[in-house]
Amino acid sequence: MLDTKKKIQKEEKAVLVGLVHKDQTEQQLNEYLDELAFLAETAGAVAVKRFTQKLPHPDSRTFVGKGKLEEIRQYIQGRDIRIIIFDDELSGAQINNIEKALEIKTIDRSDLILDIFASRAKTAQARAQVELAQYQYILPRLRGMWKHLERLGGGIGTRGPGETEIETDRRIVRDKISLLRKRLAEIDKQSFTQRKERGEFIRVALVGYTNVGKSTIMNLLSKRDVFAENKLFATLDTTTSKVVFETTPFLLSDTVGFIRKLPHHLVESFKSTLDEVRESDILLHVVDVSHPAYEEQIAVVNKTLHDLDAHDKPVLTIFNKMDLYEAYTFDEWLEENTKKEILEDLYERWQHETGGNAVFVSALEKKNIDQLRKSILDKVRSMYRVRYPYKSEFLY
Repeated sequence: MLDTKKKIQKEEKAVLVGLVHKDQTEQQLNEYLDELAFLAETAGAVAVKRFTQKLPHPDSRTFVGKGKLEEIRQYIQGRDIRIIIFDDELSGAQINNIEKALEIKTIDRSDLILDIFASRAKTAQARAQVELAQYQYILPRLRGMWKHLERLGGGIGTRGPGETEIETDRRIVRDKISLLRKRLAEIDKQSFTQRKERGEFIRVALVGYTNVGKSTIMNLLSKRDVFAENKLFATLDTTTSKVVFETTPFLLSDTVGFIRKLPHHLVESFKSTLDEVRESDILLHVVDVSHPAYEEQIAVVNKTLHDLDAHDKPVLTIFNKMDLYEAYTFDEWLEENTKKEILEDLYERWQHETGGNAVFVSALEKKNIDQLRKSILDKVRSMYRVRYPYKSEFLY
């Protein structure tokens, strides 16, 4: 069972490591490491140092070269560094070799994300999904991770299956995976029944990259107090509310955020939760337009929707955090006409890219929310006309 009650030490000091290679530029790596630092912060750590290296491909034994590994070893000596986090997936053998060389707990981005999910899972379904993903992550690394697990002393990357379960053998881990899949199948049947019992309402789902403000928008539109904070993966479990705009009701769901390099084990195990996305009629794709890499985040979400076979649904793109966009883009000496031109260029570009299905808001400052409501209402009523034409009372 997951031990989500374990407390981690406050501000556990961490070192981050990443590679520049043929498929990843230095600029991309810096953005990924920024995100990795945010992930570490979400898990309860503070990144005190970053190490990067240019290699054609990762070293099969230690991911980075011997010289870089020695540089890292010299840095962490005499400092209270508790953990080293690699931005890409490591094999069990790599983890074992790195820990032998550095004598420090070593995890990768996938392990870090799984740890965050483990700490945030509240319902039986979410806990089972995370536990399944953890066992799927561990299985191919089992032999290399035995010694690694002997040194675990609590903290980031250790919430999950207990040491005694791992130490047995692959067969027991596979049995555990099989059991969890059966348990999730039963939960999924119950969830499917609950979704069917919601009646003939148009279903709208909020989707987007993690930490773009989906839960804040959910609160504004549904007048519900859904948990929202400035951390990655604040929402794991899907929350659904009945919403009525004017005389038109619909069901609105908030879903787990997507992220770059999301562990495929996690996508696989969370597919039942993401059924809310697949079975929705309309998607509200929330974008943090103030983020410097928001276009890449849009691409990540679109790819994930494609992987979920949910890419052909009607989509309204909500460009959120316009207040931050303006604060980051405009300085106090910029002329008002220039500001207006920059905003108009942004609006025109994305209205063109989305076929007129874009709205620009600040959920935190409640700016342009009326326009957002109208855009959603128009889409919902249009869908009622197609799906349930006899429900005329919902159309006007």
